[in-house]
Amino acid sequence: MNLPLARRRQVWWPTWAGWGCLFLVAASATALWWFRAERFFSMTEREPADVLVVESWIGFEGLAAAKEEFQAGGYKWVVSAGGLSDNPWDRVRWDLAREAGDEFGRLGIPRDRIIVASHQDTESQRTFATAAAAWRALAVAGVKPRGINVFTIGPHARRSRLIFAKVFQPEVPVGVVSWSAPKYRHEPWWRSSERAEDLIKETAGWSYEVLLNSGRLSNSAAESSAANH
Repeated sequence: MNLPLARRRQVWWPTWAGWGCLFLVAASATALWWFRAERFFSMTEREPADVLVVESWIGFEGLAAAKEEFQAGGYKWVVSAGGLSDNPWDRVRWDLAREAGDEFGRLGIPRDRIIVASHQDTESQRTFATAAAAWRALAVAGVKPRGINVFTIGPHARRSRLIFAKVFQPEVPVGVVSWSAPKYRHEPWWRSSERAEDLIKETAGWSYEVLLNSGRLSNSAAESSAANH
């Protein structure tokens, strides 16, 4: 019995012209990302909102800018949302949401306008944990926002808005405000290793969120709360 183990197939293969077209497409996409990606991810698109949610890891200069946004935007409440400080090897770590809330008080925001939204320590899905914590803190405070704007740093803005929208919508419109340090506003991102690292991370993170929901099975803040207890 003759049992064939292989079969000849016809395969389409690009010609030199075809390879040239593929190269041009790849080069164009790379150039577009290189010159436009930071602007694309660093979006600012406000919604009519009475709640400003601030991602508390943005640093003291960012918190001061968030305070200006709170006052200029006529918000009723500011939510300082986040988890523990970054380095798990530190012997002493602090609650960034609580620290940011205290800083807002020192900056002059009335204490009864500040809502602290802390979440448990997590090595992944931190933006989702932050959004879920903000949702739960508003619910506990009895605040039903007509809209929220998320205040964050640079290219993290587009991913933050996407994730917060998954948690809060369709009931609550979600906007975003991207802030960047003044020293970075007039120079390209490739002159800063910190900005280059952030842009690469956000490109990968946003794509993962869009395509695969970052691996989450649910975007429910209530289910997230139950899972953490």
